[in-house]
Amino acid sequence: MRRIGIIGGMSAESTALYYAALNAAVRRQLGGLHSADLVLRSLDFAPIAALQAEGRWEEAGAILAAAARDLERAGAEMVLVSANTMHKVIGQVEAATRLSVLHIADATGEAITRAGLSRPGLIATAFTMEQPFYAERLRKRFGLDVVIPAADDRARVHAIIYDELCRGLVTEASRAEYVAVAARLVRGGADCVILGCTEVG
Repeated sequence: MRRIGIIGGMSAESTALYYAALNAAVRRQLGGLHSADLVLRSLDFAPIAALQAEGRWEEAGAILAAAARDLERAGAEMVLVSANTMHKVIGQVEAATRLSVLHIADATGEAITRAGLSRPGLIATAFTMEQPFYAERLRKRFGLDVVIPAADDRARVHAIIYDELCRGLVTEASRAEYVAVAARLVRGGADCVILGCTEVG
C-alpha cells in the first residue's frame, strides 16, 4: 500500500469526505482493521478563498506547492489535492515535488469514458465551471463535450458552495436547487453530471 499525501482543508468538509472514502476503499480491499496509510496537510481555507476571489492564483499555488513539499518530507509516496478548484494550480504542485500527483479531472474522465458516456454536465465552483483548466482537460484528454450551466445557475451554485457547503450547512432548499440545475443540464444534452466540487456530493 502506497502512503498517500493529501493536500486538504479546501474546505475541511471536502477533506473529511476524502479521508472517509479512502479508508472505506482500503477496508473493502483488505478487510479487517486495515485503514489508509496517509499523511494529511490541512490548510486554512480562508486565506486561499480570499486569493481565489482576488484572482491571485499564483500565490495560492505557492501555498499548495509548499504543502506538497511538506508531504514529501513526511514520507508520502504520492500526492492528491482534495479540491477540484485548486487543480487550477496543479502545475505548481507538480513542479514542487518528485512525487506523482493525481489529477482529479483524469480520474473523472476515466470514469465517464468507462461508463460509455461523453457529454457530462459540470456542477462546481464558478472558477471550475467558467475557467478552462478542468473542462479543457476533459475535452483534450478524453474527448468529452462538457456542458456548463447557464450564468444564473452558475452564480447560485457557487454561492451555495461557499456560503453553505464549505461551512457544513446542507439545506433541502439548496439540494432542490442543485437537482433543478442538474435537470436543466440534462435537458441541455448532458448524459451525466459531474459533481465537480466535493462538497456537492
